[in-house]
Amino acid sequence: MEYLTQFYDGWRDLMDNKSDPRTRDYPLMSSPFPTIAISLAYAYFVKVLGPKLMENRKPFELRKILIVYNAAQVIFSAWLFYESCIGGWLNGYNLRCEPVDYSYSPRALRTAAGCWWYYFSKFTEFFDTFFFVMRKRYDQVSTLHVIHHGIMPVSVWWGVKFTPGGHSTFFGFLNTFVHIFMYAYYMLAAMGPRVQRYLWWKKYLTVLQMIQFVLVMVHSFQLFFKNDCNYPIGFAYFIGAHAVMFYFLFSNFYKRAYVRRDGKDKSAVKANGHANGDMKQLKDGNGNGNGHANGGTVNRFQNTFSKFTTEMCNPALNSNSTSTARQRLLINAGNK
Repeated sequence: MEYLTQFYDGWRDLMDNKSDPRTRDYPLMSSPFPTIAISLAYAYFVKVLGPKLMENRKPFELRKILIVYNAAQVIFSAWLFYESCIGGWLNGYNLRCEPVDYSYSPRALRTAAGCWWYYFSKFTEFFDTFFFVMRKRYDQVSTLHVIHHGIMPVSVWWGVKFTPGGHSTFFGFLNTFVHIFMYAYYMLAAMGPRVQRYLWWKKYLTVLQMIQFVLVMVHSFQLFFKNDCNYPIGFAYFIGAHAVMFYFLFSNFYKRAYVRRDGKDKSAVKANGHANGDMKQLKDGNGNGNGHANGGTVNRFQNTFSKFTTEMCNPALNSNSTSTARQRLLINAGNK
């Protein structure tokens, strides 16, 4: 009982005395448990309750809703990017090392508020998955997709609670910029084949995402060598580790979607155990190339990683039901 009392006292001290007092009274900021509960409810709905409710119903079309939703996300992302620019990244922040400004100056308060709204945006992204369920695209609601979307609000919560500003907000600065183009792409793709044929730049959207992760890695891990602004180092490493993981996921996706698609890297296709242009495997979302692997340890590892990558980058908002599976796979590549 004494240990429980000590744990509770330590927890209350952390939440009440060691957190940022400026964001303490913001919605959902008193404790991480409401955010965790919402994320768990999201996972239960999209994996269990939603499919059960849709079991005897026809899939919804949702074309107009998708267009409006993605247009709203473009505007929201553009506003968040603007706030991150005014809050510091184009207004005096130091790329080398930037401490958290815990003062009550107008700019510091504006940055803290912007961090909370970025946290809130992670809840609005839940609707991506809700729309999958309503359209009965259950193959796109993979476990890894749900884990990724479900864990993001919880991860961002700690930053808003303790470090709403400073060095690690560089990720939000870049991420909101990329989301402007990402949701614009989703919006245009939802408009149907007449518009989709002009989306030649989808390949470069993936490149932009990979550049984002490289920049975040470099920016975060430079504090390994010199942290002369005393930024809480754990938050920088946490963000950097996320960037490493997502870089390799998107890099693997890029190779599969573009390099191997054209048959220019046949050796890589063979090594990963799936034939070039095998649309059925892409539709099934496994890409393991059953019957092509040589059974070696390296190939088994590569096949497993390919499946992991495919699930993370699973297809998204494409309302054209006749579009290719590879196009559907690309559209959600930037959904993070």
